[in-house]
Amino acid sequence: MKSSLLTKLQQIQQRFASIEAELSDPEIASRMDDYRRLTKERSDLSDVVAGYELYLSHENDLNAAQDWLSDPELKEFANDEIARLKLAMEADEASLQRLLLPKDPNDERDVILEIRAGTGGDESALFAGDLLRMYMRYAERNRWQSEILSANESDLGGYREVIVRLAGQRVYSRLKFESGGHRVQRVPATEAQGRIHTSACTVAVLPEVDEIGELVFSPDELRIDVFRASGAGGQHVNKTESAVRVTHLPTGIVAECQDDRSQHKNKERAMKVLAARVRDKQLAEQQAKEASTRKLMIGSGDRSERIRTYNFPQGRITDHRINLTLYKIDQIMDGDLAEMTDILIAEHQAELLSALGE
Repeated sequence: MKSSLLTKLQQIQQRFASIEAELSDPEIASRMDDYRRLTKERSDLSDVVAGYELYLSHENDLNAAQDWLSDPELKEFANDEIARLKLAMEADEASLQRLLLPKDPNDERDVILEIRAGTGGDESALFAGDLLRMYMRYAERNRWQSEILSANESDLGGYREVIVRLAGQRVYSRLKFESGGHRVQRVPATEAQGRIHTSACTVAVLPEVDEIGELVFSPDELRIDVFRASGAGGQHVNKTESAVRVTHLPTGIVAECQDDRSQHKNKERAMKVLAARVRDKQLAEQQAKEASTRKLMIGSGDRSERIRTYNFPQGRITDHRINLTLYKIDQIMDGDLAEMTDILIAEHQAELLSALGE
């Protein structure tokens, strides 16, 4: 193990011991802010410390096995143990390097998921509905909570646009690689000649802004308009101005919601979406200053700007960023995204490790 990595691990181990000592002090319970901060820091470091202790245990066993080489009766067993322990230590080191990669501060956040129909007309809207079902089923598999914040349904079914809030454990970390253009190739239900059509949708995964004090809008930054909801909904549609549109004047970003009968609830939902969009714009500008190039999170919805293709006739899904093709389209469309997500996360970690080694 490189001395720089070893030094860092020793420092983390010492810091972990210091936190444990502070948390064992009875007076810490009276300082709740300090208690929460230390508890979170201990949680963040615990996996690294456990991994380092496992590495040290294997290293001690390796030293013992090397001592056995001088004993003729134990030499063969010692050689086997040495080979096994060296492999184990290599795996320990690789695991520790991954654990020490820079953390994405948004990984623990809930998300605002936006799906929009792009190229392809009605078929694109139908595919947007299929993508929504896929993500909702994935949320169910992970026991996340889901709430549709806004939905603009198309005439033939599906959605021109749908916005969903997903809340649970590490939602953003599992969904952040879904942002971009999604292309579908299949025979639409409306196609009489049986011809394969190509259409596209765009997906944006925005980390949700914490409710308490993270992003505060002053009243003069916002314009709030109320209007009568359109579409299905009964007599209240024509009588009640329950729909809400909120505009952030400095950026021109707009969010609206009309799905609930309550103007108050529609305003609350629109504000959640607006805050996520404004914060995402701020982060994009910050990243642009720090790097000469930045991969855009979402394209225009054109067929040429895609991260993934769903080919129904061939039963395959291809992620173009990592040249991965899986022939399990039915399972994935039913929300079984775990394999693809795990591979994307692993590839991203490999890129980060490679960048650190340059």
